[in-house]
Amino acid sequence: MGDRAHAPRGDGPAIGKLYLIATPIGNLEDVSLRALRILQEAHMVACEDTRHTQLLLRKHNIRAKHLTSYTEFNHRRKSAELVGQMDRGWDVALVSDAGTPALSDPGEQLVAAAIAAGHEVVPVPGPAAVIAALVASGLPTREFTFVGFPEKKSGARRKELARLLAEERTLVIYESPFRLADLLVDLAAVSPDARVAVAREMTKVHEEIVRGTASALAAHYASVRPKGEITVVVAPANDAGGRVFGEREPGP
Repeated sequence: MGDRAHAPRGDGPAIGKLYLIATPIGNLEDVSLRALRILQEAHMVACEDTRHTQLLLRKHNIRAKHLTSYTEFNHRRKSAELVGQMDRGWDVALVSDAGTPALSDPGEQLVAAAIAAGHEVVPVPGPAAVIAALVASGLPTREFTFVGFPEKKSGARRKELARLLAEERTLVIYESPFRLADLLVDLAAVSPDARVAVAREMTKVHEEIVRGTASALAAHYASVRPKGEITVVVAPANDAGGRVFGEREPGP
């Protein structure tokens, strides 16, 4: 089906669509022409932070839109409101502050609600930290598991990591910079020789990927306090890649 936005109408079948628009994860140039067109044409844009999204719109000379906040704190109420707008025939564009919406964020609730109400859901693909980190990690990409954010407590996190590593797939994990060191300590306890890549600030000015074994990275980040968005990629338990691991390994 096409993805041209249309004028709202008050009668007839539900025709409003939900567009899932991937936005830049750092570099504002990383947005597709299709995404910009739909942001221009949609009747409403639902976003985590209206100020953040407005910066993207201004960067690309898109006129002021009807922006509405959609967050983990209001998603139940807002899902009902947005489906109501689609029932009227409005096209709604859903964006996150960075990357692909509905991926490890409350947007999945709106997707489910829109489908249940009979509305078409249209993905507009683009940047995603999970894919950027995975393909640049140097680790196997044939099979992988996206974990999202892991358990916050150490005991539960170690059990989770042991279970996931037993599946023998590459793991891609989002983590707060404040909890990265703890995650790596737990990972080293479960699989000390696992090859790991820590990707930070992907596509931004201070982008870096630090590679090494779980134990080496745990030691490194015990004294290094990173800033910014973090994605951790972990080789599967059956990885045969050895210890030679690319361009940058943690230093003293």
